[in-house]
Amino acid sequence: MTLFLQLLVEGLVIGSIYSLVALGYTMVYGIIELINFAHGDIFMMGTLVSLFMVTNVFHLTDVSKMSLGGMLVMLVVTCLASIVICALLGVLIERIAYRPLRNAPRLAPLISAIGVSLALEDIAKAIIGPNPVAAPYLVPLVHYSIGSVDITNTDIIVLVVALVLMVGLQWLVTSTRIGRAMRAVAQDREAAALMGVNVDRVIAITFLIGAGIAGAGGFVFLLSTNNTVFNIGFELGLFAFTAAVLGGIGNLVGAMLGGLVIGLIRALVTYIPDRDLPFGLPHGGVAWQDAVVFAILILILVFRPTGLLGQQLAEKV
Repeated sequence: MTLFLQLLVEGLVIGSIYSLVALGYTMVYGIIELINFAHGDIFMMGTLVSLFMVTNVFHLTDVSKMSLGGMLVMLVVTCLASIVICALLGVLIERIAYRPLRNAPRLAPLISAIGVSLALEDIAKAIIGPNPVAAPYLVPLVHYSIGSVDITNTDIIVLVVALVLMVGLQWLVTSTRIGRAMRAVAQDREAAALMGVNVDRVIAITFLIGAGIAGAGGFVFLLSTNNTVFNIGFELGLFAFTAAVLGGIGNLVGAMLGGLVIGLIRALVTYIPDRDLPFGLPHGGVAWQDAVVFAILILILVFRPTGLLGQQLAEKV
C-alpha cells in the first residue's frame, strides 16, 4: 500500500506537467482546429531557456550556498524568462508557419507543424548536443513524510505552479474580455469577425498563452528532473497530446484532467509485478508504461473520439 500511495504522488506530479503541455494543444485546436505538433518542442525550448538562465545568467553550481532571497529571485526570473521566450516563440511560429496556411487544405498546416517541430529539435541538438544534459539542483532537496508517503519540496512546487496556472487560465478564458473573444472565435470564426473581433490577434494571443504555459512546464520539468535532452518535447508531447485527446481536445478542463489521468496511469502501471511473461515479452510494469498509454489513446479514439469531457458538435453547413 505504501508503494501504491507513493506512485500516486509521483503520478500527480508528472501528470501536472502533462496537463500544462496539454493545455496548449487543446487551446490551439479549439481555436483553429489544428494539432500543433511543434508544441511539445516549445516545451523543450522552455527547459533549455531555464537551463541557460541557471547556468549562464545566475552561474548556479551549488544552490545550498545561495541565500533564500537569491534563490527565490533565481527561480522567479528563470520561470518568467522561460514563459516569455516560449510565448514569443509560439507567436513567431504562428505568424510564419501557420497563418499563411490558414485557408489551405488541412494537410498543409499539419505538415508545416511537423517541419517546425523537426527544426526546433535540430536547433536544440546543435546547441546542447545529442545526449542528455544535467542541470544543477535549483532548490535544496527536502523530503517530507506524510504518513508512509514521501514527498519532496520540488514535488510541491510543481503541483502548486501547475495548479495556479491551470486555475488562472480557466479564469482568463471564462471571465475576461479576451477569453470571451477566444470562445467566440472557437465557436464561429466568421461570425466573430463580423461582430468586430480581431480574429488574427485572438489566434496570436492563443498561441502566446499556450506556448507561455508550455514554457512554465519546461521550467518545472527541469526543476523536478534536473536534466533535459533535445528530443524530450517529442516524447512528453505525445503523452500531453494523448492527455488532451483523453480529456476531450478543445476542452480546457478535459486537458487538465487528462494530464493527471495519464500521469497516474503511467505511475500505477509500474505497480505491476515483475514476473516472466510468455513469448519473450518484456516483464515488469515499467516496460509497459508507453504501451498502456497509447492503447488507451486508441480505445478513446475508437469508442469515444470526443474524449471524457468533449461534446459532439453539430456539423457546420
